[in-house]
Amino acid sequence: MASFIDEEDDDADFLTGRLLVAMPGIEDPRFERTVLYLCAHDEEQAMGLAVNRPVDGLSVYELLDRLGVKSDIQAPGDLVLLGGPIERERGFVLHTDDFNSPDSTLPVADGLGLTATRDVLDAMASRMRRPRKAILALGYAGWGPGQLEQELRDNIWLICDADEGILFDEDHEHKWTRALAKLGITADHLSATAGRA
Repeated sequence: MASFIDEEDDDADFLTGRLLVAMPGIEDPRFERTVLYLCAHDEEQAMGLAVNRPVDGLSVYELLDRLGVKSDIQAPGDLVLLGGPIERERGFVLHTDDFNSPDSTLPVADGLGLTATRDVLDAMASRMRRPRKAILALGYAGWGPGQLEQELRDNIWLICDADEGILFDEDHEHKWTRALAKLGITADHLSATAGRA
């Protein structure tokens, strides 16, 4: 996972820690009405997780049970998310920085980390080590050099500041419209002005 980005870059052009909000009429149906959190972005690549695409009927507790992770907490109702179309069999946990695995947690931004190793799953199942907030996503969205920048120039994505509510709450159905509202935009207005409904 460290290959996505080695050092957090302070360059304002990079969007690590921000949200990408899909424009109406996006040509890739896998990203229609998607809100992506950018976990890494530099001149070579970008990597993000969709935060509003639950996997139908699969809770975190059920997935942990399938993976043989012993839980000492009551079954959480949190749903597993589909993070993106790349490596959908691989899990990624975006979490608050009260959990940290020194060898495998990638600091993202604003008190958040990304971990893709078994120790974060063990922590999620533990009453004492569980991060305050966490989402478990299967797969991710990725871009090579210049790809995300071109998509931004093509008005495929809007950029929005992230907040814990949009990242971690369970109201997945309304995260897209809530992200637009943070930008002062309604979906109806955006569809009319975008011309790509």
